[in-house]
Amino acid sequence: MYGRIIFLNGTSSSGKSSIARELLHVLDEPYFHMPVDAFHRMRTGREIGADRLPDVLHRTWRGYHRAVAGMASAGNNVVVDHVLSEEWRLADCLGLFEPREVVLVGVRCSPEETERRERERGDRPAGLAARQYGRVHAHVVYDLECDTTTTSAADCARAIAAFLPHRPSPTAFERLRATAEASGR
Repeated sequence: MYGRIIFLNGTSSSGKSSIARELLHVLDEPYFHMPVDAFHRMRTGREIGADRLPDVLHRTWRGYHRAVAGMASAGNNVVVDHVLSEEWRLADCLGLFEPREVVLVGVRCSPEETERRERERGDRPAGLAARQYGRVHAHVVYDLECDTTTTSAADCARAIAAFLPHRPSPTAFERLRATAEASGR
């Protein structure tokens, strides 16, 4: 039995982690929240040279995808918050996850609000969300979308929970995998 993956995709500071935390409170079944940021925090605190950093980050994201796939393949339900700002990340997940069991949720937020949140958090490089904004939603379709500009994380979580029994067929991941296979990717 493959566990369900609720995949929250959006820019940095768009509200993905807040929605994920709320989902753990409103979902009837047990779920694990596996944020990509947790994997980055596991890495050594020593500075990594600019020449090595891209490779280290790439391996981190690939390992993260495989950890999520491993949890789901063992029958665990998982809430993922991730940033699909590079095409290879989506392609990697399409090859690893059982597409029928993925609920792909687009988490949107206005650029002005993400910038405000970045300033308040202070733990993100200034302008990170703005750099991701044009890419993060460019290559995907969704089963469901929410906008945290004016909707609370709790309300988004309740909308996602209410959506789960009515998931479409084919799912967004099934459609994306079919498109990728048809184009030879």
